[in-house]
Amino acid sequence: MRESMLDAMGPTRERLIADLRRHVGDERVLAALAAVPRDLFVPPQRRRAAWVNEALPLGGGQTISQPLVVAHMAELLRVREGDRVLDVGTGSGYHAAVLAQLGARVWSVERNPELSARARENLAAARVEGVELIVGDGTLGHPPAAPYDAINVAASARDAVPPALLDQLGHGARLVIPVGERLLLVGRDADGALHHADAGGVRFVPLVPGDA
Repeated sequence: MRESMLDAMGPTRERLIADLRRHVGDERVLAALAAVPRDLFVPPQRRRAAWVNEALPLGGGQTISQPLVVAHMAELLRVREGDRVLDVGTGSGYHAAVLAQLGARVWSVERNPELSARARENLAAARVEGVELIVGDGTLGHPPAAPYDAINVAASARDAVPPALLDQLGHGARLVIPVGERLLLVGRDADGALHHADAGGVRFVPLVPGDA
């Protein structure tokens, strides 16, 4: 009876976080996802599905990432209070909002001006602070604020990590990026050496160089 009542209520924030907890061990990340109102980052016609653990279309071939993928990427980055984070592929602004909720100062780059403007509205509606939005080529990163403690890329590079992003990765920092259909974790150690690790299969929209 209780389960059927819950099903009738539809997806909720609480049920999503309970589902994610089976896969995500970092309670700070789970708390950040719980605190960010995902329903404010999806189109109005999709808001009934905002708390479903699925990617949702934003229009124009873009999507808001699946919450589990957002949580997994944030967990890999190990974002700490006060970290400087580059977010490539703003989209709706949701991923940047989660990173900011973890205490980071975020620079988020989006090649599509309309998406960036919509993300600004979404972030304002959600009362998220600490995110600076930049319209530009995400494959070039944002050199004025480099180096970064973490770099999050929410679009898939075709063959390799763009060199500019590696150049902007600080010592002791981490970068997470889809390459093809694999999620890649890159860390730069204290001596400056880079280390790569496969972090599982994913699907993202392509990382496209140049402005829209």
